[in-house]
Amino acid sequence: MSRGYSKGRRLVTQLNRPSLNFDICGPCLLSLRRRYATPSAAAASSPEPIPIAQHVPPVTTATTLDHAYQIKAGVVLSRPPLLTRDLHPFEKAFYLYQRRLNERLALPFTRYFYYQKDTPSDIDWKKKIKERLTAARDIGVYNAYGKEGWNDELLVGAKESEPEVQVEALLKDAEVEAEDDGPVKKPKVEKPMPRVTEADTKGDTRSLNRLMARTLYLVVKGSEGGWGFPSGVLMGKESLQRGAERLLVQAAGVNMNTWIVGHAPVGHHNLKYPQPRIEEESKLQRLGEKTFFMKARIMGGQANLKDNKLGLTDFKWLAKEELEKQVHPHYWRSVRNMLVAR
Repeated sequence: MSRGYSKGRRLVTQLNRPSLNFDICGPCLLSLRRRYATPSAAAASSPEPIPIAQHVPPVTTATTLDHAYQIKAGVVLSRPPLLTRDLHPFEKAFYLYQRRLNERLALPFTRYFYYQKDTPSDIDWKKKIKERLTAARDIGVYNAYGKEGWNDELLVGAKESEPEVQVEALLKDAEVEAEDDGPVKKPKVEKPMPRVTEADTKGDTRSLNRLMARTLYLVVKGSEGGWGFPSGVLMGKESLQRGAERLLVQAAGVNMNTWIVGHAPVGHHNLKYPQPRIEEESKLQRLGEKTFFMKARIMGGQANLKDNKLGLTDFKWLAKEELEKQVHPHYWRSVRNMLVAR
């Protein structure tokens, strides 16, 4: 070790003694202490670490569960609309206005291109064009090239805009009334099926042939008299989708071709018992029921409760507003957002 370094160490040792007093400034004293201090001196002057208290939670033994909710799977089985929705009166008037506007913008109809002169078809055409004043058959009495051609609009609710009136006009135009050595015979014109079915007229809520423009949902009546979607307890480690498939067969029979949409529920319903119910086998206290609903579609067939294993006594196919009147208010608040308005 060099002589200068030993002298510096002796100087620092003397400075650390409280009995000696030197005329030296504070920054110089601090610099000397840092430069010549030994590791042992630094360790001796460093403060001792403060111990940190650690909280270790006590270890407890697992307790046996004595109360729980009953988990159930439910099925929201629906029949989608089979017809387009009914039009609003404003939409009917607007669509008829569009057809009349197209009649004004189109070229005049040349009847001799379609009908030979002085034939029964030509005579029949002259008679019909005299009545409706236009080549179009379903826009009412309207002359697109006359002085009143600009007046092509209708009031909301006018009978010319009703689909039934337009269908009757098309059927009437398909009939030929002219004669040439006897009446001209044409094949009978088939009328389209009505939108209102026999089940609608009779109010048969069990039939799937009703409310063709709406979505219908299957609701069943339990042994206690309450209405709701088919539901039941899951068996073992059964998934919601598997449970829904099993419940449909047990509740409504095997004569339905159904499809479970997805693997996740679309909603749930909580029911709390007034008093806990104790199961005989597991001795658990059931506080209530939690039902998770799976969405499903019916592709064909019909429900049959003859040999059902859930104690069901009746079923109905209802629209959303009809279902609201059939089920309990608390049940309706849980399922209403799962249903479509149409």
